[in-house]
Amino acid sequence: MKRIAIQGIRGSFHDIAAHQYFEGEQIQVICCATFEQVFENIKRDPTVIGLVAIENTIAGSLLHNYELLRASDTTIVGEHKLHIQHSICCLPEDDWQTISEVHSHPVALMQCRDFLANHPTLKAVESDDTAGSAEYISRQQCKGWAAICHSDAAKMYGLKVLEDHIEDNKHNFTRFLVISNPQKADFLRTLEKSNKSSLVFSLPHEEGSLSKVLTILSFYGINLTKIQSLPIIGHEWEYLFYVDLTFDNLTRYRQSIDAIIPLTRKLKIIGEYEQC
Repeated sequence: MKRIAIQGIRGSFHDIAAHQYFEGEQIQVICCATFEQVFENIKRDPTVIGLVAIENTIAGSLLHNYELLRASDTTIVGEHKLHIQHSICCLPEDDWQTISEVHSHPVALMQCRDFLANHPTLKAVESDDTAGSAEYISRQQCKGWAAICHSDAAKMYGLKVLEDHIEDNKHNFTRFLVISNPQKADFLRTLEKSNKSSLVFSLPHEEGSLSKVLTILSFYGINLTKIQSLPIIGHEWEYLFYVDLTFDNLTRYRQSIDAIIPLTRKLKIIGEYEQC
């Protein structure tokens, strides 16, 4: 049985993503209040696998998770893209006529802004979690309250779904990274099947330093799918670059890494894995 540390509770999007990624396998989910606790669980027990959100097609990148990933000794062994869908749910005895407020995470409320605008009598209340809102309403039997969460969470906590797919944008996806202790990585991936890589590096504060790296990657036929820069604290106008690459030839990819190392500072391969 695999033990998976996630941020959130049962029924959260992390929980749903974990069960989808490890579909058909027996897993035990370790629910954590923060992303820091996910990494702490892996550090404390090398057999624990982590699953963390890294970017959303609407909200963008989770910058803090990039830093947690770089600072940890974990490696990326896989990725999963989850279609984010929201429903509004309530206690079985409640209905549209009896609910007066709706609780959810602020991002979920924002993603259902048009729906809420069409229901002006509903008071939107921010909470820490989508599934957590459903769990609280169920546990406390909060009559007149509704939650915005995934329909799976509603069913899990015995709530009635009033309407599903209430999100404004139907093309809302979150990308999750599957991470592990490096010594356990080969049990979770087949390196020969890897066609994606995540790197982090800094560059000399010189004109054209980034373009030189990109030119070499292009020469070797490496595709840059994402680049995210974050300032280096204490070093004005210097940045860390987090880069996602895809490739068709593992040997050519390795050659490209050898070629750019002299041009970068503190290059670290965060993970080599199969693209979702």
